[in-house]
Amino acid sequence: MAVEGTAVLGRHGAGLRDNYLTPAGSGDHAADTSGAAYTSTVSSTLVVSAVDVHNPALKGTVVPFGSSVVDGIGSTNCGPGCTQLGADKRWTDDLARRIVAASAPLAVANAGVSGTTSAPSCPGMPPSVAGLDAGSRLDRDVLALHGVTAVIYYYGTNDLAYGCDGPAILASYRAVFQRLRAAGIAVYVTPSTPRPGYDDRANLARHEIGLFVSQWSSCGGTCSGVVDFDQVLKDPLKPNSILPAYDNGDGIHANVAGQQALADFVSVPMLTGAR
Repeated sequence: MAVEGTAVLGRHGAGLRDNYLTPAGSGDHAADTSGAAYTSTVSSTLVVSAVDVHNPALKGTVVPFGSSVVDGIGSTNCGPGCTQLGADKRWTDDLARRIVAASAPLAVANAGVSGTTSAPSCPGMPPSVAGLDAGSRLDRDVLALHGVTAVIYYYGTNDLAYGCDGPAILASYRAVFQRLRAAGIAVYVTPSTPRPGYDDRANLARHEIGLFVSQWSSCGGTCSGVVDFDQVLKDPLKPNSILPAYDNGDGIHANVAGQQALADFVSVPMLTGAR
């Protein structure tokens, strides 16, 4: 039996570019040779469920996995009065360009979803991100992809902001790392980066996470290595804040310069040798 209704398009909210649509009710313009009918704009990117590319030259895929710090918030901010909308200046984009320049046989698949957490539940978590924690997303956004050899795990900032404590966050880390390692995927973890809005309890938890991640440079033997974005972004004069030159202005996300600094910090040979 056919069921009539309205289909909801798949949408990536942080598209960070203008995309063009025809106005509602204007009819089918799929065969148009001109773009004149496409007068409506949306900042989201409308997406298909997946794109799979067969490239025998590639030896693996690196998946940056996390929240808005992976999604790319801040990457259009190139300084006072300067915006680079649609320039693809996320640190993951910059990393992909470095990989191409180094002729490394790797692809980069950004799996950042803004607002999400590593832990499945935190006291202040908004309903809009319930069920989108790292463990719940893992199958769809990482394990279902072909050829994944490494994950850069950049989670924890929202967990702390939503009131999760260190043990709850670390329990989620261990559970996700175990599943990734069981799948033969190398896991490179970054400590939770600074955020001036954290209270003392959150900062204590952040340092607890940092100590765990740095233990033996392998999360106490549960991950493959550490990518210390905390050291890249923190202000040496105010270690719980982002360096002003890298701050998007919200104290949470990196601007264009900070995004490039994060990308430059990642070791391409480390990723190439994963597995």
